[in-house]
Amino acid sequence: MSQPDAGPTGADTFPRLLLHHAEVRGGRTAIREKDLGIWLSWTWSQVADEVRAAACGLAALGFRRGMTLGIVGDNRPRLYWSMMAAQALGGIPVPLYQDAPAQEMRFVLDNAEIAFAVVEDQEQVDKLLEILPDAPRLSKIIFDDPRGLRNYPNPEILSFEKLQELGRRFDAENPGFFQRELELGRPDDISVMLYTSGTTGSPKGVCHTHHSLMSAAKGDIAFDGFDEHDEVLSYLPMAWVGDHLFSHAQALVAGFCVNCPESSETVMTDLREIGPTYYFAPPRVFENLLTQVMIRMDDAAAPKRRLFHYFMGVAKRHGAKIMDGRASEVPLSGRLLYALGTLLVYGPLRNVLGMSRIRVAYTGGAAIGPDLFEFYRSIGINLKQLYGQTETGVYVCKQPSGNVKLDTVGTPLPGVEIRIADNGEIQVKTPGMLKEYYKRPDATAESITPDGWFMTGDAGFLDPEGQLKIIDRAKDVGKLADGTLFAPQYIENKLKFFPHVKEAVAFGQGRDQVCVFINIDLVSVGNWAEKRGLAYTGYVDLSQKPEVYALIQECVEKVNADLAADPHLSGSQIRRFLVLPKELDADDGELTRTRKVRRGFIAERYSVLVDSLFDGRTHQEIDAQVKFEDGRTSTIRADVQIRDAAVTAPARKAA
Repeated sequence: MSQPDAGPTGADTFPRLLLHHAEVRGGRTAIREKDLGIWLSWTWSQVADEVRAAACGLAALGFRRGMTLGIVGDNRPRLYWSMMAAQALGGIPVPLYQDAPAQEMRFVLDNAEIAFAVVEDQEQVDKLLEILPDAPRLSKIIFDDPRGLRNYPNPEILSFEKLQELGRRFDAENPGFFQRELELGRPDDISVMLYTSGTTGSPKGVCHTHHSLMSAAKGDIAFDGFDEHDEVLSYLPMAWVGDHLFSHAQALVAGFCVNCPESSETVMTDLREIGPTYYFAPPRVFENLLTQVMIRMDDAAAPKRRLFHYFMGVAKRHGAKIMDGRASEVPLSGRLLYALGTLLVYGPLRNVLGMSRIRVAYTGGAAIGPDLFEFYRSIGINLKQLYGQTETGVYVCKQPSGNVKLDTVGTPLPGVEIRIADNGEIQVKTPGMLKEYYKRPDATAESITPDGWFMTGDAGFLDPEGQLKIIDRAKDVGKLADGTLFAPQYIENKLKFFPHVKEAVAFGQGRDQVCVFINIDLVSVGNWAEKRGLAYTGYVDLSQKPEVYALIQECVEKVNADLAADPHLSGSQIRRFLVLPKELDADDGELTRTRKVRRGFIAERYSVLVDSLFDGRTHQEIDAQVKFEDGRTSTIRADVQIRDAAVTAPARKAA
């Protein structure tokens, strides 16, 4: 794979790119943040000054080349500046998930050898102070938001303002220091360390270089034509590779504006105010948005409901073709109706969703239901799927505009090669490849073949058009006792396509049938229950209602009908299911921080329920422990119902 162009200024590291933008578009807005209802803006020149002050402040405190800087909090300009400040000094920023409890952070702090941390607020400071006795390397905690922290006596903590004050004084006393540090940087230096979700064990630190992430960013930008005029809303966890690529790497390569919402609760309002041109969200976010739309339409007056459903029918028939540039295939009457629908329904709906200016929207990280996918594309939102991992810089496949297929994740991106191993595993060579796992040469050797292919761990195949289709995790693809193919994630994703199903966990490896756990979506099912006058006291009560079981059974049996049409999977239809009386939660260890199911942990924790599914019992009492954010625990006791599901006769092969 070739080295990317360094650019006219030799900007081959992220700090050099920052200075390049400060020179060529210094007056343009680089980043915004909403604070107390007001949008605050910083230009590229101002950001460069802020980063320089922070970098010199870190240096004054003893931060040196090769050291790691922990970053914890929601998406905040100062946290992004801290990343660039560490990179300017040859250090390595290590973002941590802001919703992780203190004990979960301890592993990363120790493993990454973090001595300095920049955090958002009092909550994050308190977490780090709690584990400080067990983290002897951690010597400085720098906070952004001073609320509640002014009278803390701890000598380890200081404000970001104080850091920059120290930095400006240090810079004045050492005028050539900052520039010398920038010149020492190399494209193959580690630019960030991002920890994996730890689905099957302890998280691993994925080391990416300036070169790998800049290559991924340049390829993405060329693929979809992003430039300095684009806007992105930065609201996903900073510790997630996608946010790092979209809100840091791509923004620094293309020079577009990053917008930070006021809080997680105001994301939708802030989305509408900013009107980004480029948007990424996991399928669950798109599902939640659609659920809210449908709930509002159900509550609307009858004429408005009829108008909405009529034009959604028009969109379903013609919208996808128009979106894909095939309007000539749509009759004139259809084009006229669609134009009227855009005026009356689709345009206002896109505005309500905050997507009026969207040129490209992406989803990834999990499968998205075809109905959900078609809905957004049919109303004029260019929603596409992407595929990649933390280790590949999320740079493997994207769906090309005009050739979007519902059941694939697109074609290989520029510079990417894909091969399918004998066991069906997808292996890739990509410009966005990790350099190594931090302090884990064994894991690095296990993940990259001797001839340089990264083993994704996913099973799939390339279709005749060269588009990649994902089946499941390669290690999870197994067989039932009779040899029938069993792909649990494939089944789980089909269940999660229904708005009433929030999570699903399938079991069947080595067994004589497939059984599943279901988590209902409290908002969707709660709204469904209220419209039918079905009273309930909370999640536990609602989850075990016979009416809810009947609702979920319909979903399960529709999935069975879909599986029956696939000759490879028709034998792995769901025979029995139950609805869990509690929501699966990352704080309880049942999900990763990126909301991936930890199937083995769940099977062990709820082994009584798993045994009951396969033993033929119709109910099982269980005590389930719940952990709250403040560390307290509580126990839920429930009599869990277990139901049989009807299966569909497999489709006969054509003679």
